[in-house]
Amino acid sequence: MSASSGPSIRPLDRPTWSGFLCSADRFPERPALMVEGREFSYRELGDRAMRIAATIQRHGDCPPQLAAVFGYRTAAAFSGVLGVLLSGNGYVPLNPTFPIERTRAMFERSECATLIVDARALAQLDALLDSMRQPIVVIAPDLDDARVLRDRWPRHRFIDAGTLELASSWREPPSSSPDAVSYLLFTSGSTGTPKGVAVAHRNVRAFLDYMVERYGITEHDRLSQMFDMTFDLSVFDMFMAWERGASVCCPSQKTLIKPDRFIIDQKLTVWFSVPSSVALLKNLGALKPDRFPGLRLSLFCGEPLPVSSVQSWAQAAPNSIIENLYGPTELTIACTLYRWDSQRSPAESEMSIVPIGAAYPGMKTLVVDGHLKEVPPGAEGELLMAGPQMSLGYWRDSAKTADAFVIPQGHREVYYRTGDRVRRPIGDAPLTHLGRVDFQVKVLGHRVELGEIEAVVRELVGADGVVAVGWPPRDGSYGGIHVFVETDQSPPADLRSAIAGRLPEYMVPKQIHCLSRLPRNPNGKFDRKAMTEMLAGGLG
Repeated sequence: MSASSGPSIRPLDRPTWSGFLCSADRFPERPALMVEGREFSYRELGDRAMRIAATIQRHGDCPPQLAAVFGYRTAAAFSGVLGVLLSGNGYVPLNPTFPIERTRAMFERSECATLIVDARALAQLDALLDSMRQPIVVIAPDLDDARVLRDRWPRHRFIDAGTLELASSWREPPSSSPDAVSYLLFTSGSTGTPKGVAVAHRNVRAFLDYMVERYGITEHDRLSQMFDMTFDLSVFDMFMAWERGASVCCPSQKTLIKPDRFIIDQKLTVWFSVPSSVALLKNLGALKPDRFPGLRLSLFCGEPLPVSSVQSWAQAAPNSIIENLYGPTELTIACTLYRWDSQRSPAESEMSIVPIGAAYPGMKTLVVDGHLKEVPPGAEGELLMAGPQMSLGYWRDSAKTADAFVIPQGHREVYYRTGDRVRRPIGDAPLTHLGRVDFQVKVLGHRVELGEIEAVVRELVGADGVVAVGWPPRDGSYGGIHVFVETDQSPPADLRSAIAGRLPEYMVPKQIHCLSRLPRNPNGKFDRKAMTEMLAGGLG
């Protein structure tokens, strides 16, 4: 690849992309990416990324700020992310599997003037451009000839594969502020409008520097890429691997439904997924003893991790270290972790959920009540965190930022309100996750923790995939609880009576729905909204 002498990066400047260039200089012929059925070496991927970067540098914003990548599990999408970063911009991932209205809203809110689009997303380009008031630069590295698009949309500039700049034209972007945005991710907002979380290069660097050392990633590792780029856990897979010359292995949409075969066929050494993936594999009978002997690291994040899931996974991956990671997007990928120990961990778990452990170096935790006052050890409250991984806040939304990033009583430092309920540890005990603040619902005047119901049902039916929802809605409260269980079996006839022996009557589910596969959102998490929509549609 070009720039064979390596980047001239000053130690304190190290942006997100710096590790890739160092690895490309050291391991140019080693595989950097497996996607769409083929492998790309560091030289090949670097050349593709530098051509996109050079094109953005010639035609994009000056000074650089943000550029969008509209793609899904393709070489163009991965090289687009790298290209945007190498150009000096932060990237905004857009997913062509999302409704076009949502994609348009995210693109417009990001104020991007440059869009990288892969072959799959080209089909949605007309719908995206239809309402675009400002001219933009569209880079389509999968498109051989963009003349039809140029004729149809003369106010926009289109650059196809033949008119990309040469990799040799790329110039390392000048050093910028430590607060320069590495990526902007949109998360679901309570008002229905996506919130843009702006994450700085310094936030990502704090995460990467700790994690590559903790896990000892080398050029011989092969990491899974189970997450879409609009989910911040994808940043771990890409940049942890590229930091040390390892390979990112991205499954196709078809392969995603059989992740056990993917682990084996791709000879993965590092697995990272949401816990729902374990529940699915367990339900399919795919977690047989010693199924994944080549895994040395198994990491889970994004949802509560059931103890039973870890125990099943540990049998299937007997040589693997297993860790539970926790962290909202606003705190950069993950900010606490817990290493599973088969002897100690079951006793440290609460509600049959694996603890989230302790904070990363430099990260601070507070457990507070509703008045943001710290609760005593052993009490429960909302988790607040501060430190080098705390993001810049919400893009162009100072009001939402002020609501979520606060200064608690008796403190001078800004903390992020996670919205997660935890128990404040006593001594050196780990943090335990008790559910979401917003998963607490009112049923017939009683406050109900949905996680408590899920824990009881999970234990009684022996299934990991269990989701409780309030239903039906009644004037800000609910008439009862419905539970969804991921299983091919019918619920035991005496299940409700068994639950009634453990929980008060108002918490006993009105109905239990057994499905072979529970709805999941694009990030692979259980989709509670889809389940309530099923109930609204007449299920049960």
